[in-house]
Amino acid sequence: MEILARRWLQAQQILALTPANFRHVMTICETPQSIFELPKAMHEHLGISSSRRQRLQKQLLAPDNGAVDDALNSANADVMCMHDDDYPALLKEIHDPPPLLYYRGRRELLSQVLFAVVGSRRPSRMGRADAQAFAGALGQAGFTVVSGLALGVDAAAHMGAIATPASTVAVLGTGVDHCYPRSNAALYQQIGSEGLLLSELPLGSPPLRHQFPRRNRLISGMSLGVLVVEAARHSGSLITARQALEQNREVFAIPGSIHNPASRGCNALIKQGAKLVETLADIVEEFSAWTSVAAAEPAAGKHPGPSLHSQVYDALGYEPLSLDELVQHSGLGVTELLADLSDLEVEGWVEQLHGGWQRCR
Repeated sequence: MEILARRWLQAQQILALTPANFRHVMTICETPQSIFELPKAMHEHLGISSSRRQRLQKQLLAPDNGAVDDALNSANADVMCMHDDDYPALLKEIHDPPPLLYYRGRRELLSQVLFAVVGSRRPSRMGRADAQAFAGALGQAGFTVVSGLALGVDAAAHMGAIATPASTVAVLGTGVDHCYPRSNAALYQQIGSEGLLLSELPLGSPPLRHQFPRRNRLISGMSLGVLVVEAARHSGSLITARQALEQNREVFAIPGSIHNPASRGCNALIKQGAKLVETLADIVEEFSAWTSVAAAEPAAGKHPGPSLHSQVYDALGYEPLSLDELVQHSGLGVTELLADLSDLEVEGWVEQLHGGWQRCR
């Protein structure tokens, strides 16, 4: 089927149609050769000139795909088309499915049960840990986790899922041969080898602002549902959630403190009807017909060992407390309290957020 997809890529490059017109051509034509069977009026309506038809006809008679093969092979990438049997079935249901998808890695993952995990690019330590833990648990339950390779929650979700047999799919807002952001270069390389990098954009496409919101419709469109881990009220991940609802997908959200601005987007989604998620079972029970693997809950953290640190930890909750409040709750002096908080922060048990301290696991 790669040959058919590469022929369609040739047709796209030669005909130079608008994305909408090219999608329409692929909807009514099984192969590029079928284009020549369309009425002349249709050619004119779609903007297919006689000179471009002749160029395409000549190229389709060639024994190979020429520059298309060279470019894909050089990028260690390939392309699939919407006529391929393993094109994501759910993605075909959205109103503007990409006719072509470029990829690098394990194409067979697209035939698995896909589930999206998205959230803030600047999550709290707890949000990052939740994303990684839930993605790992979803992977163990048989879901291949889809996200966008952004900083923060996306990266944490990919890291949690890639360690499982179900692995992960990263849908990029660039060409599959372009890593963005560069700080995720090691993760990008690992996903390209052990998971799947996917994009509707041609090879070499750089990161442009308008491409990322459009990319989000693919993340939700190919997935059974979307889990939003942590999101501010105007977070880009809420675009994904909105698109998921428009595509008739299930939306899930992890609630957070009413005092935490990074949780207001998730809390708003829950008010609007998204399913509140506390455990993996809250997700898995919605899709029992899709996966038979028993759900393993995200691993709970251990309590800090030293007794003095436990005294500080016990005084904290999941909403920020000021230093004065901690002095009152713990009974410790400021100097001793700051030293213990510093140790707990280094060990990953607490974090400083919005002028106070709180647990992060």
